[in-house]
Amino acid sequence: MTKMKVPVTVYSEMTPNPSTMKFVANKHLLLPGDSVEFKSLKEAKGYSPIAEALFNFPFVAGVFITSNFITVVKTDNVPWDFITMELREFVRNWLSEGKEVLVKMPEVTNDETDQKNSDRPKLKKYKKSDFDAQINELLEKYVKPAVENDGGAIEFLGFEEGVVTVLLKGACAGCPSSTATLKGGVENLLKQHLPEVKEVVAENE
Repeated sequence: MTKMKVPVTVYSEMTPNPSTMKFVANKHLLLPGDSVEFKSLKEAKGYSPIAEALFNFPFVAGVFITSNFITVVKTDNVPWDFITMELREFVRNWLSEGKEVLVKMPEVTNDETDQKNSDRPKLKKYKKSDFDAQINELLEKYVKPAVENDGGAIEFLGFEEGVVTVLLKGACAGCPSSTATLKGGVENLLKQHLPEVKEVVAENE
């Protein structure tokens, strides 16, 4: 039998980060709340076939995947006008042919052996605090939907001595306006609800 193509629509959407573009599908790509980010072909290998394929484009510098969209980070040497249509069609065809988006989730570990095989900087390990649940709840409710809307994700790493540390992914990582958002939005929100919070910083900013 011939494999039937599933009708899939994909549209592109600019983000506050000029280096990234969202490609939004009319179907779920990952389970709600899940997200993955790859900064090189080496990182994507064995985990995400679509990310591996996207890295074959010479202008793709990063791939972030979450609920129903893929955020692509491009190199600076080519404008979006020249590549948006090509990428959108590529993503649409991949999804309509039912090809795999993610084979398995990369494990987040701080083992030295894994770090040797990864291009990623080592993330600090934080001890659990009494405020972790409240901070997570506030981020989930008020921050994550807005960040996803901008093509990225925010992940709570830990709370220590009044400082909340988060990890920015997708369009938010390296975005010129992300520092202002962290300080003006996220930090103020958490301070209002939790006087114990003195500052919010991003691990990768």
